[in-house]
Amino acid sequence: MLYELNVNLDNRSYPIKIGYDLLMEAGKILFKEGLKGNCLVIADNNTSIFYDELRSSLDSNNINSTLTVVDSGENSKSLGQLKKLYSHCIKAKLDRQSFIIALGGGVIGDLAGYVSATYLRGIDFIQIPTSLLAMVDSAVGGKTGVNLDEGKNLVGSFHQPKLVLSDLKTLKSLPNREFIAGMAEVIKYGIIYDKNLFSRIEESFNEITAKNENSSLLAEIIGRCCEIKAEIVSKDEKENDLRAILNFGHTVGHAIENKSGYSSSMIHGEAISIGMVFAAEVSCTCFDLSMDDVNRIKKILTNVGLPICYKSLGWNELKEVINIDKKTVNGKAHFVLASKIGDVSIGHVVDDEILENTWNKINE
Repeated sequence: MLYELNVNLDNRSYPIKIGYDLLMEAGKILFKEGLKGNCLVIADNNTSIFYDELRSSLDSNNINSTLTVVDSGENSKSLGQLKKLYSHCIKAKLDRQSFIIALGGGVIGDLAGYVSATYLRGIDFIQIPTSLLAMVDSAVGGKTGVNLDEGKNLVGSFHQPKLVLSDLKTLKSLPNREFIAGMAEVIKYGIIYDKNLFSRIEESFNEITAKNENSSLLAEIIGRCCEIKAEIVSKDEKENDLRAILNFGHTVGHAIENKSGYSSSMIHGEAISIGMVFAAEVSCTCFDLSMDDVNRIKKILTNVGLPICYKSLGWNELKEVINIDKKTVNGKAHFVLASKIGDVSIGHVVDDEILENTWNKINE
């Protein structure tokens, strides 16, 4: 085990375990956590390749598992897919002592988490994230949900997992584009909370890779991101104040995803990268962020291979979606803005003209 930390939420506290070959130990770890009986493993058609190794470990610890596979991609986070998964829960004979395992990236974690939050009014679930983005962000914190046609994650629940188990070896199967997209969330932690993490990535971005399973730097960075997320969630589980800083870049990022049809033309981390550039530029115009810091943010995103503009959409198209975003209050979007790298604040309402001019500026 390379890292082990805890999300402290009283009786909903849970461990995060990070290491190599943890799938081989999953059954033993789950048994020690008191999980037993029937479980439903939800994966997509990319991550189902890990099931045989997981099942072997579960079988050897008397945990009976059933696999169900959904299509990969954001479109699976739908009400229609949700209904199908409830039927799979019944077929797998899940009861209130049973549990669900999310074996995949952020989409699978959100979807499986919401199924477990609502089936039989709530059963346990385990996060086994297989993407960088999920390991550092979506698998930690208990946000679950599905999308509506009108916007992302508009239906959901806070439902904490019993355990997060991150096997870094699974990252080797990721397409390079997906790994790079996950770096957007890693960089976000540096911007919102930890200037030293940001500097470390600036200095070492060429060494951060999933291809070397002995990469202590990768393990260290994932561990640090989880520590930050755990600290924030422990202080503010349901996003009443502090946790909202995790939305830096997400208001515009989610709108880009929506208007792109949740398609492969613009995946989550890429959209968030553009959203963070937008938020940085607005922070410079309306708040205290220096242009030097704006340029550092743009440079680090470019260096890791992420986009910083998106000329295919006009501001009026994005505004339609932003106006029904979860973070909109009384028809006004509330933005997370930065005063410097490592320090942000929430609740900023920005004049529409500034928002439109900023979008046009980054897409010149």
